[in-house]
Amino acid sequence: MSGQPWLWDEPTWRGHVDRVRAGRSLRPDAWPGGAKVAVALSFDSDHETPALRDGEVLPGKLAQGEYGARVGVPRILRLLDRFHAPSSFFMPAVSALLHDGEVKSYVDAGHEVALHGWIHERNTALTATEERDLAFRAADVLERLAGTRPVGIRTPSWDFSAHTLDITRELGLKYDSSLMADDEPYELLAEGKPTGIVELPVEWIRDDAPYFMMDRFASLRPYTPPRGVLTIWQDEFDAAYAEGGLFQLTMHPHIIGHRSRLAVLAELLDYISGHEGVWFATHAQIVDHVLTAAGAQP
Repeated sequence: MSGQPWLWDEPTWRGHVDRVRAGRSLRPDAWPGGAKVAVALSFDSDHETPALRDGEVLPGKLAQGEYGARVGVPRILRLLDRFHAPSSFFMPAVSALLHDGEVKSYVDAGHEVALHGWIHERNTALTATEERDLAFRAADVLERLAGTRPVGIRTPSWDFSAHTLDITRELGLKYDSSLMADDEPYELLAEGKPTGIVELPVEWIRDDAPYFMMDRFASLRPYTPPRGVLTIWQDEFDAAYAEGGLFQLTMHPHIIGHRSRLAVLAELLDYISGHEGVWFATHAQIVDHVLTAAGAQP
């Protein structure tokens, strides 16, 4: 490949677009028990790993991540138990190794543990061999700590390389939750061919990080008040409920776990629970349902 993008021939630009593409919709005609909406809450338990990945090893930055494990996770688990809301925790292997017993606390509470890289690495900065090695090492760690092998992946920072889908298939995973081509579940295509891998799409709108992240040495500041985020997420849920679809949310214990922000999550869950026909489910449970509804083997 050479030249500027506006000089590419059609096979070149089509090739980039077709490498990984959205295939058939897997939105089911009905949710279990006649539910009107599926609610998929997820938490990326990054803790110290983004700082470690970037070589930021001084206590200040690491303490900010440690808050997620020390304070955020226990608060989140209590809140989810209060609302009987099974959820999915995507966890870098280094986070799992740093915080003894955290993976078991998720499993014991009925939640899913899924892949989120080794040390929150940036996949697009790695070779295919490096990305594969880290993914398999991470899967082995989570399997040992959780007692079952993960069935899903969320790439760190939703950073999806040219090799990620091949590695996902080699791992034998059922689903990915890193891409954004729809509001509803869909099947991933590789070079135009169905893969059998389900995508549970994410979006920055439904992620706490863009609203609340802070860097004291840069211009990154939280400009949206927590209850402003609550309004956005309620609107997202209302539309999913009206359409009979999926409401998926991505959060981070070291971000959402703070008092004023967890209050917003509690209010959101109270709002959602006030509707009839809500199915709280892990990402894996939703994937099994949509595959069964589509006539595929879950």
